[in-house]
This record gives sequence, C-alpha cells and structure tokens, in this order.
Amino acid sequence: MTIALHILSPEGTLVRADVSLVSLPGMLSPFTVLPGHAALVTALVEGDVRYVEDGAEKRLHIREGFAEVADDTVTVCVEA
Repeated sequence: MTIALHILSPEGTLVRADVSLVSLPGMLSPFTVLPGHAALVTALVEGDVRYVEDGAEKRLHIREGFAEVADDTVTVCVEA
C-alpha cells in the first residue's frame, strides 16, 4: 500500500509522489503517517518533511504549514 503525497506552496507543487510513509513536523512533536492512518488536519512547524519514495528517503525543509490526511492521501500546504 502507498500514500499519495502532495506538497504545495504558494509557488506551486513541490512534491507529487506515491510514498510508503510520511513524517511531518507537528506542533507538539514529529509524527509519521502510514497507509490506513486516521483522517486529521493539523498545523506544522518549521522542520523537515521526510518521506520514502521507491525505497529512498527524501526530505524537504519547511518553515510552517498545514497538513490534511484522508483516504491514504496526505496534502501538505507549506511555506518552503
């Protein structure tokens, strides 16, 4: 199973990929989203969005943003 990851910024789409996991810098602590994760909407703080695409870990540093998780899709709106 995979997760559809969409990372968007005011400049446009930064990432659109099918990934096996996504780790996000939550306000209280970092958290990881795996396939089948419960739906949620959360604010993000400065840190790295980590994700695994085709077995390779990738990172994108963000200043802040919001994330929505629903139906194995993670949509992240950020200031990168």
